[in-house]
Amino acid sequence: MPRRPRTLFLAGDSSVTSRPRSLAPMAGWGQALPLFLSGVSVINCARAGASSRSFVERGRLAWILREARPGDLLLVSFGLIDMKRCAGRFTEPFTDFQHYLRRCVDGARDRGAHPVLVTSQERGVFDAQGNLRRLLGLYPLAMKEIAETDSVPLIDLNEWSVRRWRRAGPHGTRRIFLHLEPGEHPNFPEGVADHTHLRASGAIECARFVAGELQDRAMLEPDHFTGVERPDVLEDSVAWLEDHDFDELTRTRTLEVVI
Repeated sequence: MPRRPRTLFLAGDSSVTSRPRSLAPMAGWGQALPLFLSGVSVINCARAGASSRSFVERGRLAWILREARPGDLLLVSFGLIDMKRCAGRFTEPFTDFQHYLRRCVDGARDRGAHPVLVTSQERGVFDAQGNLRRLLGLYPLAMKEIAETDSVPLIDLNEWSVRRWRRAGPHGTRRIFLHLEPGEHPNFPEGVADHTHLRASGAIECARFVAGELQDRAMLEPDHFTGVERPDVLEDSVAWLEDHDFDELTRTRTLEVVI
């Protein structure tokens, strides 16, 4: 029986998730990650609106752990939604946020898979003087603490994004985040100014950084990487899910769990 290809699972929120075609050019960095990988099956289980708490409690982690095999990777990236004070999602950084991160880490290790923590990208919000605001607060630091205390590899997308967004400035980040003028794209006919969600170009940049970190740390064999150094990856290279496929994957990639 042929051995299935090595699998990389993604657990995260709207910054990571794959978007349906009806929301293009909005994209998550997990959606763009396959552009830089070869011979690896990428299963993006991240969901818009998910916090570490809701991802675990709604059975999405359980589905991943049922499917994971020894040698697979599980990339875990939360924080953008955990900070929202709404029932069923909010977590405190150094208590329940870390608890749910450990659920992901320990669950992967119990199955012989390799967990990797990825701090969330920063939002693209600037003050009146053009200074980037660090709105994620203590969540990246709390994740770094888990990485250190539990010996988990960490990809610091947050610090990388802070440097990148600062270089781009308020105007340059309009090409990274979902900023569209009225009539610019049929999916957003009235235009949109979104400082949280990436457009495809921003997703590609973040995915390139994540892939580069995986490559530099030899988390996958060298022949599993492709085009990481290539600067000319176009937005049209990103694949969007058909809406009915998106809905079906959202429905099926969850299991009943006992909390």
